[in-house]
This record gives sequence, C-alpha cells and structure tokens, in this order.
Amino acid sequence: MTNEQSAEQALHQSVYQPGPGSADEPTDPLAPLRGRYAYWLGLDAGEVLDDRDEDPDQIRAMQLILRMERDRTPSWHAAVRLAASGAARLCLDPRIDADPGWRQAISDYAAGHIRKVTRRGRGAQWEATADLPGLTLSDGDTEVRVLLPDLVSRLDKRVAKLQVGGTDAPVDEPPAGAPDDDALQVWVPEEPVMTLGKTMAQTGHAGMIAAALLAGRDAGGDPDQESTPLQRWYADGCPVDARRADARKWQQLMSLIADPAAGWRDHRALAVRDAGFTEIAPGTVTVIAVAPR
Repeated sequence: MTNEQSAEQALHQSVYQPGPGSADEPTDPLAPLRGRYAYWLGLDAGEVLDDRDEDPDQIRAMQLILRMERDRTPSWHAAVRLAASGAARLCLDPRIDADPGWRQAISDYAAGHIRKVTRRGRGAQWEATADLPGLTLSDGDTEVRVLLPDLVSRLDKRVAKLQVGGTDAPVDEPPAGAPDDDALQVWVPEEPVMTLGKTMAQTGHAGMIAAALLAGRDAGGDPDQESTPLQRWYADGCPVDARRADARKWQQLMSLIADPAAGWRDHRALAVRDAGFTEIAPGTVTVIAVAPR
C-alpha cells in the first residue's frame, strides 16, 4: 500500500467515527441511507408508491453522464461498473472533509430518495460538463462522469440540455474468470430488460448503498484493526465486477436477501429496489450486490 493510500485511509477514518460533539452525533453523511435501507426493502408495492411522494422543489438527483461519441460505442459491462464505482467514490471523496458544501450535498441527498439520472454526452457537450463538481472515470473506451447530487430544480443548464434517452448499448461479453473477491460484485437480472442508462442508475444505487453499509460496519468494528473493508475498497478505487444473472443465479441471489439484515450480516449481500418511475414496476429488485470483506 502506498503512502498516499495510507493518508487517504486515515482521512476517511475520521468520517466514520464519532465527532467532537455529542457521543450520539453521526458524522457519516451516509448514515440516513443506512438507516433507511432495510425499511425500504420491507415495503410492499403499494407502500413503495406511497413512499415515493416528495415535494417537487426538494427532489435531488445524482447525474450520471455516459460519453457516447458517434464513432465509438461504450461497453455495457464497463459502463455499469463505472456507474457503481463512481457513485461510491463520489460519496467517499476526501472533499467530504475539506468542503462543507460537498458534505452537505451528500448528506442531504442520502437523507431522501437517492434518485439517479443517466444522460448521454458527446463532443462539446461532454467537454462542457468537465469542470462541474464530480468525478470522471474511464475503462478502455468507456467514460462516465458522476456529478455531485443537487436539487433537480437548479440543474446546471449544461447538464439539462443532455438527453436522457438514447443511453443504450448492446450487452457485450462479461469479464473472463470468476468475480474478484476484492471488488463489489454487482449482479443484474436478465429479466426485466432495462436500458443501459437505467441499469447504470440502478448499479449506481448499489455502489452507494455498499459504501453506506460498509461505513456502518467500520463504525462498529475493532479500533485496533489496521484497515477496514471500506478503507481497502476505497484505496483500491472502489473496484466493481458487474455481470448479468440468469434465472437460476438470480433466484440464488434473491434467497440471500430474503432477510436484508441477515443477508448483509452473513453474506455481505445487499439489494436495490426500484421506485418504479421508469421502465419497470414499483418494488422490483433490480440489482443484488455482494460487498468485499
């Protein structure tokens, strides 16, 4: 491990430990998401519809921009990996400690519905968003930009003009070999079929939920431990292994999260359940992921 990585780990350790105020005062901006996770999975379809009601002026979203130039097609698997990794990295970024505005943006976002919107960008429109707060990740010819979440009502004009539709690409071959145990293993069902843009939003949720749950595990862990799973995952760049699951594999994965608390405790398994705004029915489980230990 490099000195730079060790320094980053030390910096992030302070985020998940009690702060200087009350002993009960949470310093982790992802704590509200962690608290809501099991509750959300336990809702029935009707309750999902009721729960998603929100003041239109208070809707927040994380924007994912997929670079789609006319002369190159992004890799489906790479785009899905980058969305999950980028969402997690954005929520664990050192600017949480250095910039109060960054911390507030993540905290406010995690306290509500973690909406994500995938847009496509090319040419000058892609370049125009380069200086907005966020991260840009690449994997071969595939590039994804993940922007700091904010109120949809004040979306930057450079982002608003980017199309939400047309964010699809053919499913390419999955990575060779078995999933990496050091990566967040993200599984997407073959049915229901989702566009790449929708799938990226869902796997982005998985990356963010994994970060939140791992942060909670850190806070209750052994203080003498040299490093934690979250620290190691972040130091490695929050790697993700994304694959599609056939019906048999998906059923096996669903059995892991039948009890969300036990699924996380015993298997480090977590699930994403969609609110049903686009493409699929409310309450559908769209992603199951297994976090590194």
